[in-house]
Amino acid sequence: MHRFHAKKTKISARRRSELIDSIVLIHHIVMIKVRPPTKRDWLLQKRICWTRSELRHRTRDSPQCRRVKLGPAFTDTHFTGSFTGAIKGTRHDGTLPCQPMIVTSPFPPPPPLQDINFHHLHFNRPDQKQWPDYTFLIDASTGKKLYHRQFKEDVMDAMTALGSPSAKAGLGLTGQGPDEIVGIMSDNCFEYVTLVHALLGITTPFALISAYGTRFELLHAFKLSKITRLFVQPKYLPNALSVAKEVGLPTRKIHIMHGHVKGHQSFSGMMERVRKLKAPRVAPRPATKKSLAYLVFSSGTSGLPKAVMITHGNLCCTFQQSVVIMRSAMEVVQPIKLNTPEGIPIHLAFLPLHHSYGLHAYCFRAFFLPTTYVLLPKWNVDLALKVIPKYHITNIPLIPSVVHQLVTYPGIHKADLSSIQHVGSGAAHLPPELAAKLQKLLTNAEPISEGYGMSECTIAALVQLRPGMLNGLGKLVPGSAGVLFPGMKARIVKDSYSSNSSSPSEEPEDCGLDEVGELWIQGENISPGYWHNEKATKETFTSDGWLKTGDRFKVNGEGYYFFADRSKDTLKVSGIQVSPVEIEDVLLAHPGKLITDVTVAGVSGFGRTSDEKVPRAWIVLSEDGKKLGANRVLKELDKWQKENMSQYKWLRGGIQVVKEIPKSPTGKVLRRVLVEKYEKRVGKKVKAKL
Repeated sequence: MHRFHAKKTKISARRRSELIDSIVLIHHIVMIKVRPPTKRDWLLQKRICWTRSELRHRTRDSPQCRRVKLGPAFTDTHFTGSFTGAIKGTRHDGTLPCQPMIVTSPFPPPPPLQDINFHHLHFNRPDQKQWPDYTFLIDASTGKKLYHRQFKEDVMDAMTALGSPSAKAGLGLTGQGPDEIVGIMSDNCFEYVTLVHALLGITTPFALISAYGTRFELLHAFKLSKITRLFVQPKYLPNALSVAKEVGLPTRKIHIMHGHVKGHQSFSGMMERVRKLKAPRVAPRPATKKSLAYLVFSSGTSGLPKAVMITHGNLCCTFQQSVVIMRSAMEVVQPIKLNTPEGIPIHLAFLPLHHSYGLHAYCFRAFFLPTTYVLLPKWNVDLALKVIPKYHITNIPLIPSVVHQLVTYPGIHKADLSSIQHVGSGAAHLPPELAAKLQKLLTNAEPISEGYGMSECTIAALVQLRPGMLNGLGKLVPGSAGVLFPGMKARIVKDSYSSNSSSPSEEPEDCGLDEVGELWIQGENISPGYWHNEKATKETFTSDGWLKTGDRFKVNGEGYYFFADRSKDTLKVSGIQVSPVEIEDVLLAHPGKLITDVTVAGVSGFGRTSDEKVPRAWIVLSEDGKKLGANRVLKELDKWQKENMSQYKWLRGGIQVVKEIPKSPTGKVLRRVLVEKYEKRVGKKVKAKL
């Protein structure tokens, strides 16, 4: 078997300078350069910002606040302080709260956001003029290739086909306001990437709809997003037509991508028509920071899936954040000359493009530097292990469930993984023992990198540092999810506030160093909220810009964050959010009316990783259910949930009949009580077997 090895060849100082300059040029697009980092930028201990007047007031009049040891950076309006202890959120005179414990990013800040279409950060940048043409996409199933220059032409043709008036062979999408929402429902394919960039260019928002959903889930997605058109892959057309009829979406507004179906316009046919007619090109349209770019579905922290609004400003912010991180990394990392056919990185691209992780990895981060993406329609371990050596894959973004499948795959030790140099893991926490098993298989790869993010912060909020970055702050910290993205702030809020607060005016109480609480984050990459769901928006986003993540973390004195667990009911199964409330609604909707009450929570022992929790239901039988019998009811509900939910939402933890669901005096379901009883019983059984 051919063994591929990347040669770690040192690059000349001139070439290294060129690489850094190409990254700096991106900042010129937004008319500003990032200032050089200074000592006060580096987060060496707990960071907090106070004005001089606030400091004088608090040290003189607020004895409840613990003593602050001033750092050398106390030189201007705000300063970075280091603490002898944690600052408590106690109140002065019963009304004035102490200053919150706010941590800011150790990176230099990204440039201020401009009113600009996100499209312009991907195409026709000054540094891209020096790029040679290169292979941008490869279809892993067919071997078909799409080159970068042809992709750009495809995007321009697609913008013309979508944005031209119908009299000029176009669809007439105007991009004016939120009245137009284009749904996309397909496996990964070339046309998916082209369509996304074309819609961004003509400022027409789109909704990323999972093609794997059941009719019940699709109906919810169609109704919530209020799509006015749909592009769908042929094999998913029957489901789409059924749901479209119910929501009133005309058949003539349902178009085909990645194929052809009689009676429907195809995306490729639209582009071919404008080419033949030589229709005048539609130019990129202007956008503001608040212009809606797309909707992505997320369970948030509770309830049914919600449509997260992502704006052009959010996208520009994340792009600039990534550039700042890349620039910082280039200062300490020696570039590697890749022994690939074109000398550029080659990524394995299997994550679904309807998920934030896949969308950003393959659509938006694809244009920092020339890179090739080998596109799989969906995850297939056999196909993946074939294309890795075939195409000399150098980079793979993974999720924990796929990591688990790889390390337990029969014959994995015989697979040729020698070309892989970098592996990242996201979408859910990667247990250290699982990471270690994968690392042993990767003979030429760097340590596996992790981060932290969610759709509500566009893509990411925490990043791991390479050793030596940020004037020596960067180092390998086992178990850490990293430090804050450039331009972001964070606070860790005590669990007592997160679970008991009912008043929006109530001040949260912050945790101290190494104390676990709910992570709140703030920055210009934070979504403005949920589409047509004001209630959920108010519950998750504060009026002053904080996003309550629903995840419990702790932070150490150097600004490194460590994941603890989920503080809300939402689960993550195979890296995808699962709402217990959604499952409960499905069970209650059984036409036989077999139950009167139900609750769903996550339990251990059935997940693909040691710390993954899967859904388990506790049900109370109705009179009809009792007549049918518990065993029959369990079989009926199991069949019903599998027919009406995607596989990752199935009740792998089982279904249990109980007399009643435990609740607090205020009616809050005590899921924790049920979970503890169940896991205690399971634990006893395991010990008995041992």
